[in-house]
Amino acid sequence: MAGNTAPATQQPVKHFNLVRCVAVCLLTLIVLVGLAVLITWLVIRPKRLVYTLENGSLQHFNLNNKHINATFDFVLMAYNPNTKTSVYYDSMESVVSYKDQTLALDTIDPFHQPHRDTARVETKLVAQNLALSPSTYKDLRGEKSSGEIEVDVHYKSRVRFKV
Repeated sequence: MAGNTAPATQQPVKHFNLVRCVAVCLLTLIVLVGLAVLITWLVIRPKRLVYTLENGSLQHFNLNNKHINATFDFVLMAYNPNTKTSVYYDSMESVVSYKDQTLALDTIDPFHQPHRDTARVETKLVAQNLALSPSTYKDLRGEKSSGEIEVDVHYKSRVRFKV
């Protein structure tokens, strides 16, 4: 009878050893990946890109019959402060909107920005015979008479970093 009880207790021990081995392997893998990420970060020391809208102007502004014609010119300065990382802008688009209504949009050609470099991005967005909602038309007419028009400018880009 003593021989019958021994195999029953050995089965859970083998299962426990297998679980412990898998857990140790996973923990080791997580620690190694974490160390690799930490070392990479310490070597590269990534910094945020800095963007400044340098200039903005509005030309050929005309409101007629709830339609707008206008040309928006903007100069965006993009600074890459990183010492070891360059930036590839694969696609970039700019959008001008007024109170949640898009007035104009434009795409910018792809470009490369080396490390520690400032790129000047000039955009010209044209709104040509664009229909406006009645409230937007009324608000734009009021701002036009005051001499200042406040618009929202958004840039959206897909970038890649190369070390």
